[in-house]
Amino acid sequence: MNIQQLESFIRVAETLNFARAASLLNVTQSAVSRQIHSLEEELNTKLFFRTTRTVTLTPEGTIFLEHAKHILGQLKMATAKIRHHSNAHPQVLTIGCEGENDLPLMTDILRVCREEIADFHPFLKSIPHRSLWDLFYQGELDVLFGFQENLPTKSQMHFTELRKIPLCCVLPAGHPLAQNRQIALDELLTQHFVFCDSYDLPAQVVELQHRIARRIVPEHLHICESSQVILTLVRAGYGCSLLPAPSLHDPSLVFLPLKGTVPLPYGMIHSKNVASPLLKQFLEIALRVARQ
Repeated sequence: MNIQQLESFIRVAETLNFARAASLLNVTQSAVSRQIHSLEEELNTKLFFRTTRTVTLTPEGTIFLEHAKHILGQLKMATAKIRHHSNAHPQVLTIGCEGENDLPLMTDILRVCREEIADFHPFLKSIPHRSLWDLFYQGELDVLFGFQENLPTKSQMHFTELRKIPLCCVLPAGHPLAQNRQIALDELLTQHFVFCDSYDLPAQVVELQHRIARRIVPEHLHICESSQVILTLVRAGYGCSLLPAPSLHDPSLVFLPLKGTVPLPYGMIHSKNVASPLLKQFLEIALRVARQ
């Protein structure tokens, strides 16, 4: 299937006249007929009822018309983008993101990059934690965002800290403990607790969750598979949990700093010797934005 086939089909479908369609396309009527015939063969169906006097769409042709317009629009858009990029020489940077903590900060960083770096084209990958590691090891990512203890470590890699994120107890907004300014680990032992052993969470968070899970009664424990499910269960009143403080405010939840814990270093990992001027400029902007 090609652009000429789709254009011919759409023009004939709109005009119901092969000669008129050929005139609009600036080709011969026989050329239009050949395009329609090859398209019908490819689809293995008739798109038009044709007599010596009339042309009408078949039911299959009517269905295909909407899809043909969509396909042609997407092809033209893709072609225009490729041609523009060929002329503009975009500067592409591949960036790995672990989760929600990355995205609000990433928004601010990319906003500045768009203003300061000509033809900057960020390619963001936000996929499961272990898959990001694999891409980074294979050289498919220029820079990877996340908590320091979660990021892969190699001698040729360097961690650049952007901020420290407190470890918190997350509670529904109406919980009796939600009025506190901070909370101790022992105070959680009498609560219902949502537990998650996920690679997406920093190891310190998982270790503390295990410590709580071992000390509370089993019927007070709710087990889930991701930090997003934790938040859903906490909002629904199934218990409290432990998570790094989020970047975005959620009025349905309260995050109380956990007493006796050290904030978690969060930042970027990248090649120790940055050879790419684009990556170097991106790292400088990320640091500047994080310090504001």
